Amino acid sequence: MKALVYEGAKKAVLEEVEEPKKREGTVKLDIKYCGICGSDIGIYLGTHPRAKAPLVFGHEFLGIVAEDGQKFKKGDRVVPFPLLSCGQCRACRTGNEHVCNTLGLIGIDKDGGVCERIYVDENVLYKVPDGISDKAATVIEPLAVIVRAIHQSGFKTMDTCVVIGAGPIGMLTGIVLKFAGASKVFISDVAAKRLDQARAFGLIPVNPVKEDLEQVVKDATDGEGCDTLFECSGAAAAAMQMTDITRVSGNICIVSVHKAPHEVMLRDVNFKEQHIVGTRVYTREEFKEAVELSGLLEEQLEQVVTHVVPLKDSEKVFDMIADGACGTIKVIVDCQDR
Repeated sequence: MKALVYEGAKKAVLEEVEEPKKREGTVKLDIKYCGICGSDIGIYLGTHPRAKAPLVFGHEFLGIVAEDGQKFKKGDRVVPFPLLSCGQCRACRTGNEHVCNTLGLIGIDKDGGVCERIYVDENVLYKVPDGISDKAATVIEPLAVIVRAIHQSGFKTMDTCVVIGAGPIGMLTGIVLKFAGASKVFISDVAAKRLDQARAFGLIPVNPVKEDLEQVVKDATDGEGCDTLFECSGAAAAAMQMTDITRVSGNICIVSVHKAPHEVMLRDVNFKEQHIVGTRVYTREEFKEAVELSGLLEEQLEQVVTHVVPLKDSEKVFDMIADGACGTIKVIVDCQDR
């Protein structure tokens, strides 16, 4: 069968691989769509600390059950909870398997879903509710990341919020905040097409090259700053600015993984008694919540998917994402168009 395989730094190759083999407790899936995530970009660039070539990309996939299993029937649409936890470390023993000391993921630590078929353990699969489109269902996994981030953040209804970075995670954060009752959601990015889409979602776009984000937010909040800020860019400038933008006793949630040490104005954290919290992936309960939430946000999730690439052309997907002129937000691969 065909699969998109990481073969080394900047080498994503569509090639023939062995058919997957059934193991006890698994069910066969025909992959419909698989989303491309920031972690896939890191793998492609050769910077991911764990991914080893050869490796089939992809953990954000929608599958169609190809044979009756113990829990699922042929034809069911399912998405995987892709986390791989050890079950032994302190995090796992205390109910925090999602931040296991040796946490792994399908598509990073074992072959993923940018392929025609795969066998997956039934106990990690969630059925997609009837009526939700395939495109929207493919965004359930990143949506679960946002559910976790909002739970971690201390967000309250009617908060004024700032999202730094309008990539897929930042855009989804803004969408969910709006749905959850934020009074205003500012979102910053330098990509004009992303800001236009953010405006269509009812968010307040800010281009920091043209406007002073801090001043825009303070003008809208009587000089106080936002209640809750979500850092989704991973940029050094954002790390330095986030405490200025956030009010006294405000909340800052670090959603993006900062790959290098960045300066943070810790004096602000002291003087303004701010709360900074990290977030990583999601719990099983939060993944289940994302499955349910997808039905309420179907239209927005579909619009986040800006590009669908056939599997036969999937070798080009990383160049497409890197090309700002393409205006990508979320790119998914159609694994049945081969």
